[in-house]
Amino acid sequence: MKIKYLISKLIKKSRLSSVKNSSIHSSSKIESGTLFVNSSMNKHSFCGYDNEIINTKIGSFCSIGNHVKIGGGEHPYSWVSTSPVFYKGRDSVKAKFSEFDRDEIRTTFIGNDVWIGQNSLIKQGIKIGHGAIIGMGSVVTKDVEPYSIVAGVPAKKIKLRFSEDLISKLIKSKWWDLKEDELNKAAENIKNPIKFLESINKSNF
Repeated sequence: MKIKYLISKLIKKSRLSSVKNSSIHSSSKIESGTLFVNSSMNKHSFCGYDNEIINTKIGSFCSIGNHVKIGGGEHPYSWVSTSPVFYKGRDSVKAKFSEFDRDEIRTTFIGNDVWIGQNSLIKQGIKIGHGAIIGMGSVVTKDVEPYSIVAGVPAKKIKLRFSEDLISKLIKSKWWDLKEDELNKAAENIKNPIKFLESINKSNF
């Protein structure tokens, strides 16, 4: 049983990922089966298996689950037809009756320390604030404020992770920019936000 598990795990990882025109920090990881195009990922972040991430800037310390779709193109819904046979570019269908340009794909921004649950869909051009949490299976069609928890179809705000005062201090601290040795010392207080802020001397307590 253990051998079968190891073999299946090896096969899953051996599929590799598809990365194009993108930058990924050396401390971050893209799991196999993921399409990562025209995007960037900062330090100590990861995305799981079988994701599609297009034209997206991802901050540090982000956690992205499996089967997440971020960014990507949109069909022109103000035209007579939304079919790709009327706009420029290669698509699944071969016919081209016209080749008009579509609007440019807007960049999607994912802040620092964001957690995106598996099977989530995030529309292009969305901005997700620092420290936000996206519940699994959510469809995000609007910007998400920092340190908020959103979920649902469409995703709606459930609550804030902390008080507004504490959120303000966390954002002001920019702890995700700390040097490695500074973060090593501060990490012993990671379970207590107030003590953590005190330990990095960035708050006004």
